Amino acid sequence: MIADNLKTVQNNIRTSLDRAGRGQTDAALIAVSKTKPVSMIMEAYAQGIRDFGENKVQELAEKQEQLPKDIRWHMIGHLQRNKVKYLIGKTALIHSVDSYRLAEEISKEAAKKKTDVDILIEVNVAQEESKFGVSMEEAPDLVKKAAGLPFIHIKGLMTIAPNTENPEENRKYFQCLKQLSVDITSKNVDNVSMNVLSMGMTNDYMVAVEEGSTYVRVGTGIFGERNYDVSI
Repeated sequence: MIADNLKTVQNNIRTSLDRAGRGQTDAALIAVSKTKPVSMIMEAYAQGIRDFGENKVQELAEKQEQLPKDIRWHMIGHLQRNKVKYLIGKTALIHSVDSYRLAEEISKEAAKKKTDVDILIEVNVAQEESKFGVSMEEAPDLVKKAAGLPFIHIKGLMTIAPNTENPEENRKYFQCLKQLSVDITSKNVDNVSMNVLSMGMTNDYMVAVEEGSTYVRVGTGIFGERNYDVSI
């Protein structure tokens, strides 16, 4: 099942890249493995997947200890400041930095371990009360302030679009995030690159790719529905 699902998702990404006139390597897949057991992650790994996304620090850390060391782990869930110290040095990218205080904590803990940390700024483009992230208006200031912190590097932006049955409804949000990245790039802030746009999930990743996403985060489309009772 996982192998077949992966082929479908990867073919859809390629189709979307073609449709948008983008190169075949311009968007990458993150397999969202939250709540999934190591055995299922290894099935995806056997198909060549190396980027996996987790929502919780403890789960990411435990899985990292058990799985191959060439896996690139992405922290895609809301990150609490008191959990940062357990995450530093374990991620390829933290997608969910939504405040200066969190960026400050990441910088502080990274300094202790003398390691650089790549981050994305999470933007709540749709202004949903149930979602984390800074507003479109606040994002440029957060980028500018956080860019001055040592040991962290801002690589781009992330958003979680509304959960909708019609993916076309989210196109406008992806377009807004892309435009925001262009606007921030034009400011030429030191220690900031806007090369990464993390947007698009199982229900809307094809639209996201058409609008410039460089990382899509797909869980259910690969592993099936989440099971919160399963042990790691």
